[in-house]
Amino acid sequence: MLTEKVGESLKNYRELKKITREDMADRLGMTVSGYGKIERGETDVPLTRLEQISKVLGVSVSQILQFDAQQIFNISNNNLVQGPGNKADEIHYHPDTYKDKYIQVLERENERLRKLLGE
Repeated sequence: MLTEKVGESLKNYRELKKITREDMADRLGMTVSGYGKIERGETDVPLTRLEQISKVLGVSVSQILQFDAQQIFNISNNNLVQGPGNKADEIHYHPDTYKDKYIQVLERENERLRKLLGE
């Protein structure tokens, strides 16, 4: 499920930046098919690859993991979406599972780097 959400976020940011899949794949040294699998959530994305993608898109990894169309398009006052009187800071759009999963990814990456350093 997280892989699909990340892929959807990547697609949204890529489209917002008006970057084609072909251009993304080229910048990342990947095939278009391989990059397409990432966007469709058909493959897990290693943290190092996610960092590369975030640099190409000009956003942080956490922004990718927490993509929120309402915040991007600033529709926090849209009563049809959120109800009357709600403000963006009063509503939680992202379940804690994103944060927990990201923490796990970072912990695994830290452990891998510690092993490389011989700690």
